[in-house]
Amino acid sequence: MSERPLRPVATAREDDDGDVIVDQAPKTARARRWGVVFYNDDYTHKWFVVHVLEQFFRMDETTATAFMMAVHEQGKGVAGIYTRDIAETKAAAVMDYAREYEMPLRVTAEPDDDDGS
Repeated sequence: MSERPLRPVATAREDDDGDVIVDQAPKTARARRWGVVFYNDDYTHKWFVVHVLEQFFRMDETTATAFMMAVHEQGKGVAGIYTRDIAETKAAAVMDYAREYEMPLRVTAEPDDDDGS
């Protein structure tokens, strides 16, 4: 793996009049994170939600069951935090899967409020 030299954050130079000019490197921001949010409903089977969490979010049965119960009690919950594209893809895949099994499960991709920006 080749190493790239570190780029300075700021460089100083003098102009023709002898004044010091500071050139700052552009700041890069971390990409905004998105959560995949599950919403409680009274019709989707609990076993189906656990199954979806295991299949799409790689949760073990104990974690998936605890998350499902938290969503059931609190009304909604975030199953994972990802970049926007991944969150939207996961939410769409879960919704397609739920429709295939005729479950009214509601899952959305929403901006993460705790992303520090």
